[in-house]
Amino acid sequence: MIQDFVAWVLLAAVAAYACAGGTDYGAGFWDLLAGGAERGKRPRWLIDHAMAPVWETNNVWLIFVLVIMWTGFPVLFQTIFSAMWLPLALAAVGLVLRGAGFALRKPTRSLARRRVYGAVFAVSSLLTPFFLGAAVGGLATGRVAPGTKASADAWSNGTSVIAGLLTVAATAFLGAVFLTADARRFDAADLVGYFRLRAWCSLGAVAVLAIVGLAVTHDDARYVYDGLTSGIGLALVVVAVACALATAALLYRTATGWARITAVGSVALVVLAWGLAQRPYLIPTSLTVSQAAGASTTLRWLMLVTLIAVVLVGPPLVLLYRLDTRGILQPLTEADLRQTAAGREPENP
Repeated sequence: MIQDFVAWVLLAAVAAYACAGGTDYGAGFWDLLAGGAERGKRPRWLIDHAMAPVWETNNVWLIFVLVIMWTGFPVLFQTIFSAMWLPLALAAVGLVLRGAGFALRKPTRSLARRRVYGAVFAVSSLLTPFFLGAAVGGLATGRVAPGTKASADAWSNGTSVIAGLLTVAATAFLGAVFLTADARRFDAADLVGYFRLRAWCSLGAVAVLAIVGLAVTHDDARYVYDGLTSGIGLALVVVAVACALATAALLYRTATGWARITAVGSVALVVLAWGLAQRPYLIPTSLTVSQAAGASTTLRWLMLVTLIAVVLVGPPLVLLYRLDTRGILQPLTEADLRQTAAGREPENP
């Protein structure tokens, strides 16, 4: 049925944002932990150069998710944003502050202001994925249903906290893996080891939080727990674990190109497993896909618009990511701009 197909598209968009946006958030997380101005100078230099070409592009997936949700599943959209408006509002504020902090930090001359903007960018990179993950965890517990009023219990329970922390750890893992590859691309041998160690540490944190999360969801989100520990959900989790272990091994061999692929695969597979564990529900166990879906005519038009968007936007996005990961896209430095300005011929009067 068409609503099932739209639900699959929504899940794929969420997985894409988890990987693309997650890498961005992870870079900000390591910016936060880079240390003082002198100690963190080199890591932050790499983070700025790695993120500059694509950091705005990754939010395309978030917009895609929101459009599909409010158009294709208006009941789901109303339920989530009514019951969990506070964590989602905090995540939205974090998104805005994060973008402003990153955009203003680099051109600012004042060291004090650079530190302020940098802190805003880094802290927001931690809080935004946490609140998004907490909202997802709250949905899994079944505490939210159509008509549920906003309450702290909906997103501040044990499953929500674990889901938020797991989201932060996963973004840190993705960010460290991609930054390791970028360090190798920029011939920064010291930073290769620096971020490789952090990738391994964040992967360990993901493993610990995942084990704790299984224990917590066993009682607090039993429907999702059963879906993740049996059938296709379990199969996807096993493959995700294999991808994560392969990433650790590839980083040891400095095969950073393949490590990026396996790291993205591990996170995407977990998101898909989580979505499949909830079927046929969008909100266990109160709202099914068919109950949340909009009118069939609206869904057909949504699929047409989605197809057009994929055809028009998909190839440029793939090309952008490919050019960036191959090191072809490089931001202009101040020295480049000065050289260009010095080379200009004076205008005729």
